[in-house]
Formats: sequence, C-alpha cells, structure tokens
Amino acid sequence: MREICFDTETTGKFAEYGDRVIEIGAIELIDHIPTGNTFHEYINPEREVPEEAIAIHGITNEQLADKPKFYEIAQKWIDFVGDDSVFVAHNAKFDMDFTNMELKKCGFKTYDNDRVIDTLAIARKKFPGQHNSLEALCKRFGVDDSARTFHGALLDAQLLAEVYYKLIYGDGNAGLFASENTVKIHKIKNKTAINIIERNFNISEAEVAEHRAFLENNIKNPLWLADEVKKDA
Repeated sequence: MREICFDTETTGKFAEYGDRVIEIGAIELIDHIPTGNTFHEYINPEREVPEEAIAIHGITNEQLADKPKFYEIAQKWIDFVGDDSVFVAHNAKFDMDFTNMELKKCGFKTYDNDRVIDTLAIARKKFPGQHNSLEALCKRFGVDDSARTFHGALLDAQLLAEVYYKLIYGDGNAGLFASENTVKIHKIKNKTAINIIERNFNISEAEVAEHRAFLENNIKNPLWLADEVKKDA
C-alpha cells in the first residue's frame, strides 16, 4: 500500500477566509515504511504572512518572496501523490482543506476524504483524554523531535511517519525506523526502503523433538510432517 505522509504550513488557520499554504512537506510510505522518496516546497502565498504565524513556523515574508506560487508547483504535487495513494496527516482536515483549496484555485481536481487517514483521530481513540498533539505523541513514543525548534512541514511529516507506525503496531517496533538497526535494504518501485529486521532463533534438538511429539499426538496427519513421512517410507 502506498501512502503519502504530509504536513503543511500556512499563513493562518482558515483556508476559507483567504489564508494560504506556504510550505508542503511529504514522504512516501510503502506498507507504512518510508521509502526515502520525498516532496518539499516553500510557496509564495501572494499575501503577507502575519507575525503570529511566523512565531509558529519561523517562515518569513522575505524567505518566501522568490519562491514559486502554488500554481507553479501544483502539477508536481499531483504527480507525487499519484492516482491511488492514501494521505496520512495529523489533524488531516486542516491540511486537506488547505491543499484542496489551493488546487481548486489553480483549476485542478481536489481529493476526497475517503482516501485520508487522520493520525489525530487514531491517537484520540487510542489515548482518550490525553494530549495528542504531534509533540505529545513524539514524547509518548520516544521519538526524537529535538530538531523541531519550529513547525516545519517536511520534518513534521518525517516525525509523523514514525508516530503513525507506532500508533498502528505499538512502540516495540520502533527499531524499523533506525537505520543503524536495519540489516537489509531492498528496492520498492526503484526507491530504497527499510525492510523488516531479520531475526534468527537457535532451536535445540530437544525442542525439535518436543514439537514433533506435540504434532504427532495432537494433530491428525499434520502437514508439517508430510515430507518427513515420505522420506521415511
């Protein structure tokens, strides 16, 4: 399954009242694992960024002055998303409303909410009555967010990918995201992806004999012993 874990930064909170997208960051996931394929753009919003917004994300008007306008990167975003991928975002309605608003302004199709996973909704169901911001979830799951001095779309998307994995599979599988713990790399659609860690277990002869006895005594004609029966015949 292909998913696009993404985040936006904006000039404010209300897409319907003229606020605009100023940054999109996204990473591709295959079966919930980052492939290394990313999308990142700063965008000229064609309006001033208020000081209260700058205080949150640290992106100034001067930084955005020479950046492309949304219509100039819209097709690039559409191509990255693809036709059948699922969006993953924290408080997904916010990010989907803003990106759909921008796409609609440019005359492009918008995306339906039936292809969206909201990690905030998952977290609220899993941890009712607790703080479930991205920052709170990073702390809860031990995700290192020390680089997050400001909100940033690509960094937040990367942090969210790890939080999302832990929301689904539990905290014990965190090692899948640590490159030093991976022992196998493979290719998915020509992108490098972290594969599941290989684990080897040594089984004693006594354990093998005990398992065989269990099969013979408790299961009629066990398939697991079929080859051995043929060899003994």
